[in-house]
Amino acid sequence: MVSEAQKRAKKKWDDKNKDKNRVYRYRSYARKYVKDIATEDDLKELLNLIYKRLDN
Repeated sequence: MVSEAQKRAKKKWDDKNKDKNRVYRYRSYARKYVKDIATEDDLKELLNLIYKRLDN
């Protein structure tokens, strides 16, 4: 069980760090997609996008 003080502290941190939370959430989604959902064609497309992004 989480104390009220911990809940308040988490809410305060979340409110101050919306961008970090978004990055953490999207990274988690991406990893889940790559590990469990994406087909081979999806992975090839993602690799292509990644290589293009790294070249710029």
